[in-house]
Amino acid sequence: MLIEKHSSRKMCFFDQHRFACGDWKWGHFRQHCNREYRTGETCGMKLIMQTVPVSQKCKLCDKIETKLRRRSAEEDRINRWKREGGKFRASIDRSYEMIKSLDREIYDLRNERTKKRLVV
Repeated sequence: MLIEKHSSRKMCFFDQHRFACGDWKWGHFRQHCNREYRTGETCGMKLIMQTVPVSQKCKLCDKIETKLRRRSAEEDRINRWKREGGKFRASIDRSYEMIKSLDREIYDLRNERTKKRLVV
């Protein structure tokens, strides 16, 4: 029924997968338009045939959450070592470096997610 409804338009239609976090990605190709005559090719104009809800988060959000958990674990380790005394100074310094590295990665992933949301 959706195919018949949109068949008079001259655009190519795709499914859209919408994740629980609000991000989305293009799904399968569904219908050709009249502009493109080559088999297996599309005109380049993507329109949504249907939105498919996905109950999980996107890969970027999963990566961000994983890095946030690792960062939190490093902070917990530092606090535990500080309570136990100053004998773990090298380990504490190493954990601070790990936190800085994770912060950079989290920042980059969040920027990538923001760019992806702005591009249509």
